[in-house]
Amino acid sequence: MKKGQVFEGVIERVDFPNSGKIFLPEEEKTVTVKNGLPGQRVRFSVHKIRQGRAEGNIIEILEKALKEMEPSCPHFGQCGGCTYQNLPYEEQINLKEKQIKQMMDKAVDGAYIWEGVKPSPVQEAYRNKMEFSFGDEYKDGPLALGMHKRGSFHDIVNVPDCRIVDEDYRKILACTLDFAKESGLPYFHRMKHTGFFRHLLVRKAVKTGQLLIALVTTSQRECNLESLTQRLLSLPLTGKIAGILHTRNDGVADVVRDEGTEILYGQDYFYEELLGMKFKITPFSFFQTNSLGAEVLYETVREYIGDTKDKVIFDLYSGTGTIAQILAPVAEKVVGVEIVEEAVEAAKENARLNSLENCSFWAGDVLKVIDSLEETPDLIVLDPPRDGVNPKALEKIIGFGVDKMVYIACKPTSLVRDLEMLQGRGYQVEKIACVDLFPGTYHIECVVGMKRKHI
Repeated sequence: MKKGQVFEGVIERVDFPNSGKIFLPEEEKTVTVKNGLPGQRVRFSVHKIRQGRAEGNIIEILEKALKEMEPSCPHFGQCGGCTYQNLPYEEQINLKEKQIKQMMDKAVDGAYIWEGVKPSPVQEAYRNKMEFSFGDEYKDGPLALGMHKRGSFHDIVNVPDCRIVDEDYRKILACTLDFAKESGLPYFHRMKHTGFFRHLLVRKAVKTGQLLIALVTTSQRECNLESLTQRLLSLPLTGKIAGILHTRNDGVADVVRDEGTEILYGQDYFYEELLGMKFKITPFSFFQTNSLGAEVLYETVREYIGDTKDKVIFDLYSGTGTIAQILAPVAEKVVGVEIVEEAVEAAKENARLNSLENCSFWAGDVLKVIDSLEETPDLIVLDPPRDGVNPKALEKIIGFGVDKMVYIACKPTSLVRDLEMLQGRGYQVEKIACVDLFPGTYHIECVVGMKRKHI
């Protein structure tokens, strides 16, 4: 087998994340390909061979999978946002369940209760936040505003008919792109580090209908944004615009970062409601991107944490304090720790909004902050970012010796790594459930209930 060789084969299975396996008997080798479905017969080219492992790119789908269907989104396949829209939703759930169950069976020591995948209450227009990128459709092509092209770091796909957001997002997207084109100003080039337009951030609350819009640019040029503001305000939207913002970001990394925000209209926050509670959300603070799915997730966490009466709970990596406040009414006290200061301020205000006096929130890195906390926890909830918990922080967390811990993971592979240490230090997995917050994609949330073994 050589780089560039073209083969045909059937995808026998797809492992998490998005990793299709094709066995070639004539080569006695398994090749990994992305963006395929189990049962598809494909033509693919080999692009990497390393230490006996081979990876390839699908060139053409020769035969569809048994239950494959036409995706509802016209951008599917070109846009890198979704992977499973060509499967009925029930089959997406079945595929994700098979993938995660296989991973957890290998990662968990001993028997545990597997509770399967809880589906999202809605499968389309479920996202309450989108970060669209400026760029060109191809090298030196026309200005685009949308999602990264599948498999490309540079090219941007216009997504005027994206299905994971509602019509308000699509109108705001089209309006902003028209304005940017008319301005004549360039997008920020990711390699040259020059240009003006970078991202468009849109957030919309499902329950309140409030919208927050932030245009992210560099400070390399000046642009009068009054016209854009007026155009956005005149759009016929189902939701109500709470704020329009202009954020500066001169960093070289291709991420949305706040280096100074000006309010062009309204305010720099809006409100969402979950499980009967009200939450203030700021532009860059963490909040689950599927509000209705988040209610399913947090109900699962509340069930897994069990009896909280007269208990002190640590909510580590607490974001805007959503979990802390959902647990607070039935606990003695909840202490949240979060590294994003903006999110901590929002969490404090959220606690006041919901008349919760037994919540406190600390800003800082979990690794450093937990040494200075005065309280000793009875229960711990972990909801870390995608890379999981810093091993040194995890050692300190284990050191509290709580009887029960609940771990919420948005990246199952990080969870697998952290479970190894947790189980090695005396924790036993009792049960696991998944909640599908990301229909159409390979992403999924896992909730793990653990107890401390008493020897």
